[in-house]
Amino acid sequence: MSINAYNRDASHYSEFQPDTRYAKCGDINIAYQVFGSGPVDLIYIPGWISNIDFMWQCPEMVQFLLELGKMARVILFDKRGTGLSDRVVEIATLEDRMNDIRTVMDAAGSERAVLFGHSEGGSVSALFAATYPNRVVSLMMFGAFAKRKYASDYPWAPTAEERQKVYHLIENNWGSSEMQLEKLAPSKANDPLFMSWLADYFRSGASPSAALLLTKMNTEVDIVGILNSINVPTLIMQRKHDVDVQMEEAAFLAERISGAQLTTFEGEDHLFWVGNTEEILHEMRSFIARHDTNRTYEKQLCPVMVVRRPKTENLVYDATATEHLMRIIERSGGRLMLEKETLVVIFDGLIKAVGCGMELINCTRKERKPEVGVGIHMMELGESDVDVIPKEMDAFFHRFVAKILPSEIILTQPTRRLLSGAGFEYDQKEELACTDPEGSPLTFFTLTMKEVALPPEVEEDSLKAPFAPADHPFIEQLTDYINQHMSESISVDDLCKALGVSGRQLQRKLKMLTKQSPCYFIRSIKLNHAKELMLSTQLNVSEISFKTGFSSPSYFSRKFKEAFGVSPSAFINEGKTSFFLNQATYRPSLKPTYYSTMNASMMVNLKNSGVIH
Repeated sequence: MSINAYNRDASHYSEFQPDTRYAKCGDINIAYQVFGSGPVDLIYIPGWISNIDFMWQCPEMVQFLLELGKMARVILFDKRGTGLSDRVVEIATLEDRMNDIRTVMDAAGSERAVLFGHSEGGSVSALFAATYPNRVVSLMMFGAFAKRKYASDYPWAPTAEERQKVYHLIENNWGSSEMQLEKLAPSKANDPLFMSWLADYFRSGASPSAALLLTKMNTEVDIVGILNSINVPTLIMQRKHDVDVQMEEAAFLAERISGAQLTTFEGEDHLFWVGNTEEILHEMRSFIARHDTNRTYEKQLCPVMVVRRPKTENLVYDATATEHLMRIIERSGGRLMLEKETLVVIFDGLIKAVGCGMELINCTRKERKPEVGVGIHMMELGESDVDVIPKEMDAFFHRFVAKILPSEIILTQPTRRLLSGAGFEYDQKEELACTDPEGSPLTFFTLTMKEVALPPEVEEDSLKAPFAPADHPFIEQLTDYINQHMSESISVDDLCKALGVSGRQLQRKLKMLTKQSPCYFIRSIKLNHAKELMLSTQLNVSEISFKTGFSSPSYFSRKFKEAFGVSPSAFINEGKTSFFLNQATYRPSLKPTYYSTMNASMMVNLKNSGVIH
C-alpha cells in the first residue's frame, strides 16, 4: 500500500495497529506489541524515547513497520520510563534495559531474535548480544554510538557543555520548537504534519523530568570495553551526514566488533523511517536472510568476582569464614568457579555481583574481620573455561586479587562503565597496573565505600540505635551545618572543617552520642528532610533527590526505601499523610532528627494524630 493511503486520522491506521500487552519485569510493567508474519523474530529496541501506540499514527513509520513485518515477526516495546510502560523515578541502567528485553522476549514466546537497535537502543542491543548471544540471531544497529561523552579517544561525542545545553532545553522547552527536532529528520523539516507528530511523539513518550533522566543516563552510556566480546553477525547502518551521531562513530563500532558489516547511506536523517527507507529495508532484508537462525555460541560476557579469602590469626585460610561467605554468595545467585587461595564467582548480572560484594564486606566488618576484599571484572566465559580454567585466566585471577585491599571493592574500567546510572561513586586507583587474560592493560576504580562500609570498631547493629537528644550542642552543630548545605554533597572532611575537629574525634564523638558513623548520620538527616519535602511540597522524587544532595535519583530511592521500608514513589502515590502515620515508627533511629527539622504546625498535627507525644 502506498504511503499516500495513510493519514493521521486514527480510522486509517487502526487496522494495522496490534494489541498492546504488558509484561512484568520485577515491579515494572513493560508495554509491548507483536505483529508480522516473517520466518524469524525481530525485536526493535528504540532510541531515546518511544511510544508504541503513537508509532502507528505516523504514515512513514507505519510503512516501515509493515515492511519489517514481511521479513519477521516483529516485537515492539517501550523501555521502562517511556511511552506506555511504567514511569520510574530512577535512572535505568543498561542492565535494567537488558532485563526489559529478556522479559518482553519471554512474554512474546521468542527464544531467539534479530535485534534492531536505533541510536541509544543500539548500545543496549550490543551489550545484550555480548551477554546473551544464544538468544540473538543477529544484531542490526542504526545511528548507534559507543559512548555519549567526549573523550580524547572518542572525540565525536558531545562535550559536557553541549550536554548541559541539551539538559537546559529539555527542562525549559520540552517538545517545543526550541528543541530543534528537525535536526533529527532534516528531510522532513518542511513537513509541518510530520514535525507536529514528532513533537507529540516525544511528549507522549516521556514527561520533561523523565526525558531529562533518560538523557542523563544516555550521557553515561559507554560500551567501548565490551565491543570485542560481540560475536553474533552484526550490521551497522549509518547515514553519512547524520548530525546527531557522526560517521566516525559507526566506523569505531565496526572496527571493534569482530566481522561487523558497515553499510552507509546518503542523507542527514537520524531517524531511520524517513528519507531513503527503501535502501535501508533492502539492506536489512538481505542481512536477515543470509544468517543462520540456529547458530550457537560457547562463550558469553558475564561478571566475574574475585574474593580475598579471610585468614585466621595463624595466617591459615579460615574454613569457617569461607563457608559463611559461600552461603552469602549462593543466596546472591553466584556460581563458584574456583576455590583456592582466591574465590572466583560468576554472576548473571553485574548489579547482583556488586550487591554480593557489599554484603560480603559488611558481613566480615560486623564480625570485626575486615580481611575480605572484592574485585569485579567483565569476562567472556564458556562452560569449558569453568570446568578447566585456562592458565592465563588463572594467572589473571592471582594478579587481580593481589591488587585488592581488605574491605575494598575494586572494578575494572569496562565494568564501571556498564554500571552507569546505578548511583555508585568511584575513585580511580592510579597506582595499579595489571593486564587482563589477553595481555591488555586494565585501569582500576575503587567503589566509594561510604555507603557500604563502617569503621571496623562500629558494629552493624549500632546503626539501629537511637540518636542522642536533638538538643545536644554537638548534634545541633552537625545538624545545622547539614541543613545549611542540604543540596550539596557533604563529606566527612566537610564536617570536620566546619566543627574544627579531626576525623578520629568526629568518629569517636558520634559513636558515643549516636552509635552511628558520620556518613550514616549525614544521610539520615538528608532522608528525613526529603520526607518532610514530600509531606509539604509538590516536588517529584527526582527534584527532591537533587534538593537533598543525593548523587542520583536511583541512589536516593534505594536509601529512602532502606530507611523507611517504602519507596519514595510509593510514599507519594499511596498518600503522604496516611503513609506517614503508618510508617513513621518503622526506623526509630530516624525520628528525633526528623522532628528537629519539622515546622511547628506539622508537629502540632502529628501530636493531635497521636503519632508523637
